[in-house]
Amino acid sequence: MKATFKDHSHNHHNHENYGSLNFKFIFSIFLNLLITIFEIFGGFLSGSLMLISDSLHNFADTFSLILSFFAIKISNKEKNQRKTFGYKRAEIIVSLFNSSFLLVTSFFLIFESIKRFVKPEEINSNILLFVSIIGFFGNLISVLLLHKESKKSLNIKSSYLHLISDTLSSVAVIIGAIFIKLFKIYFIDSVLTIFISLYILFQTYSILKKSIDILMQSSADLDYNSIKNDVEKIKGVKNIHHVHTWMTNETSYYFEAHIELEDMMLSETCKIMEEIEKLLKEKYKVAHITIQFETNKCENKSMF
Repeated sequence: MKATFKDHSHNHHNHENYGSLNFKFIFSIFLNLLITIFEIFGGFLSGSLMLISDSLHNFADTFSLILSFFAIKISNKEKNQRKTFGYKRAEIIVSLFNSSFLLVTSFFLIFESIKRFVKPEEINSNILLFVSIIGFFGNLISVLLLHKESKKSLNIKSSYLHLISDTLSSVAVIIGAIFIKLFKIYFIDSVLTIFISLYILFQTYSILKKSIDILMQSSADLDYNSIKNDVEKIKGVKNIHHVHTWMTNETSYYFEAHIELEDMMLSETCKIMEEIEKLLKEKYKVAHITIQFETNKCENKSMF
């Protein structure tokens, strides 16, 4: 006998704040595109690898914001006969792409910085300082706009991390420009670029790992021993086994299991189902639950 309970909650981007989110993304995309163009010209005029790298980061930001924007729109589409789980993983795919691109960019900049460190080149500090200050304030505005939303989605968080990296990069460029202007220390350009890239690599790893876990249908991060103990305390339940969990995104947990019951009337199992559903939803935040009741059916009664 198989019973299914579904959670009819909407995607975390609810209709009330959807318009606000659209505005923030469109404004950030436009702002980062302007900064990218401005910094590319400034980087070539000043001869600064830091500024050119910052412009590449901003271009990556613009691209990642566009992808994230469309991923949110796709993920809000209603489920249908072909996509019965909906479109939530569109955001996870974009999160994976954004974090992968950020990793590649960081490694490239480290490589270029090492070459520039060995053979430093003269840099126009006045142009560098002027452009980097404008870039910093532009990046900071985008970071502030998406700060709250970044806590709700891996997709937005991956784009937000792009913006954080650019803001830090702009700070480093400003510091580098001051050192170059005052002390003629040109290698500071390469050193600061390496440190920024290493920081971004560290931050990106967790997003990349989480995205891969979700796409590979890794188990949800739940306390399975506690779930087993709680379920088997319910009157009429003998054991829980063959448990499978997965996620469609970082907030939607799916749970299915076989539960062996004492021999009883079918009508008596409804109360047990309600208790299990309430337990899993309220204590363990599981959104979708599928339970198969049985009596002395499975020989293998291990948890997984």
